[in-house]
Amino acid sequence: MNTKELLAILPVKRVAGALPEEVTDLTTDSRAVSAGGMFVCIEGYTVDGHRFVGSAIESGARVIIASKPIEVDLDKAAVVYVESTSRAISLLASVWCGYPSKRMKMIGVTGTNGKTSVSNIIHGILMGAGERSAVSGTIGFNLDGVLYETENTTTDVLTTQKMIARAAEEGCDTMTMEVSSHGLIEGRMAGTEFDIAIFTNLTHDHLDFHGTMENYGNAKGLLFAQLGQDFQQHKVAVLNADDPWHTKMKEMTSYPVLTYGIHADAMFKAANVNLRTDGTSFTLCCPEGEWEVEMRMIGEFSVSNALAAITALYAKGLAIPDILAPLRYLAPIKGRMERVETELPLTIYVDYAHSADAIEKAIDAVLPYKSAESKLIFVIGTGGNRDRKKRPVMAEKASAADYVILTTDDPRDEPYDSITSELAAGMVHKQFACIGDREAAVRHAIEVADEGDIIIFAGKGHEDFQIIGSTKYPHSDAAIALEEAGKKFGKGLIGN
Repeated sequence: MNTKELLAILPVKRVAGALPEEVTDLTTDSRAVSAGGMFVCIEGYTVDGHRFVGSAIESGARVIIASKPIEVDLDKAAVVYVESTSRAISLLASVWCGYPSKRMKMIGVTGTNGKTSVSNIIHGILMGAGERSAVSGTIGFNLDGVLYETENTTTDVLTTQKMIARAAEEGCDTMTMEVSSHGLIEGRMAGTEFDIAIFTNLTHDHLDFHGTMENYGNAKGLLFAQLGQDFQQHKVAVLNADDPWHTKMKEMTSYPVLTYGIHADAMFKAANVNLRTDGTSFTLCCPEGEWEVEMRMIGEFSVSNALAAITALYAKGLAIPDILAPLRYLAPIKGRMERVETELPLTIYVDYAHSADAIEKAIDAVLPYKSAESKLIFVIGTGGNRDRKKRPVMAEKASAADYVILTTDDPRDEPYDSITSELAAGMVHKQFACIGDREAAVRHAIEVADEGDIIIFAGKGHEDFQIIGSTKYPHSDAAIALEEAGKKFGKGLIGN
C-alpha cells in the first residue's frame, strides 16, 4: 500500500528519515514483521513494543510508528512519531484493511452474560438459512463453519479488522461479534461499523477494571453511542427489556430500538414458556403475530438469548419462519449449559458461568428436574488477580445447590487459598469444600456423587486449558470427570 496514503489518516505526526513509497504489511508484533512492512510500537500492560524495534528492523520493517524517542539507523527504516501509538493503530488498521465492515452486515453483541450464546445462535440460524456467515468471540473466529482460535473475547484492533476483512473476502453476508466492555474502552472496535447492536444484560462483573457499575454500564453503552448519527443508514439497537439497564442503552443511541423480553413488556416477547430437560418451547409474540418456537437449548436464559437473536435477525430483514426453522435444530452452544452425553447414571453439565447472575440462572435451569432423593453438586471457580468483590456473591448464589465445591478457574499468580477463602465467605450453608486445584475439585465432585445426581462444572465452559502463573496448561472439566466417573461407575462417554 502507498505509504503516504496510509499515513494520511494520522492527523499529527513527525517523520524522521525517508519514507518508502510502499509498505507491504502492518503489524504490532515484531515477530510477525515481513520485509518492507510497518511496525507499530504498542505500549501494553506488561510489554512495550518500543523495546523490539531492533528485531523488527532486522526482520525487514522499513517504517516504525513510535510515541517516544527510539534509536534507529534511518538508512534502514524511517520513524513516524505520534502522540499515541494505540490511537494510531486504531486509525491505520481500518485504512489498511479497506474498511471491511462496510462490505457486510455487522452485528455486535454486548452484555455481561449471553454474548457467546446470542452470537452463535445468530450465526447458526444464518448458516441454516443458507447464508454465508462469520462470528467471533470467546469461542474463537468461526468463518462459515471453520473455527479458528483467538486470544480474547474482543481481539486487538488490527486483528479485528483483518478478521472482518477475511470474512468479507470469503463472501460472508453477515458477521456477528461479541463486544466486551474492555474492548470498547480500549478502542479495539475502532473503525468497525455495526448495523445492529444487541444488549443482553448487565450484572456485577469486571469491577476490578471499571470500578463501579455506572462505569461498567457506560462502557457497554459505547457500542450504542458508536452506531453514529447517519440516519441514511439502516441501523437498529436490540435491547433486553427484562434488564433495567436497557433504558441506559436506549439513551445512548438515536437509532430505532427493538426490545425483547420474557417478563417485561417488549416488542418480541416469549409467552407460555415450557422448560424441559431436552429443550424448550414457547410462543413468540411479535409484530408479525404469534409463532410457536421449539429449540434444543435449555433454561429460561436460553429463551432470552433466542429472543435476542430472533429480534436481531428480524431487524436484519429475515422473515420469522426463516428464523425459526433453523433455530429448531441448533445444538446447545459449546460450554454453555452443555450436557455431557454419557452412559453414566449421572447428569453432567459444563458451563461458562463466572458471575453471580449466570450461576443463579444455571442452577435455576436444572433444579426443576432434580428428584427429592438426588443432589445437585455445583463446582464453582473464579480467576486469580481479577474482580475479588464478586467472589462471595458468586458463592452465595451457588449455595442454592446441595453441595458446592469452591475452586479456581485460572488462578494465575494468586494463591489457591486466597481465592477459595473469599468465595467461602459467601456460602450460606456448610455443605461445601474448598479445593483450589481444579482437577482435584472435579475429581472430588465425582467422588461425592451418587446415582441420579446432577453435577454442574461452572466457570471454564468450552475452554480446554487453565492458566496457572503465566502458563496455559491443558485442562478439560468434562474429560477429567468422565475419567473419574468411569473408574467409579464402570461406564463412560457416549459423545460430547
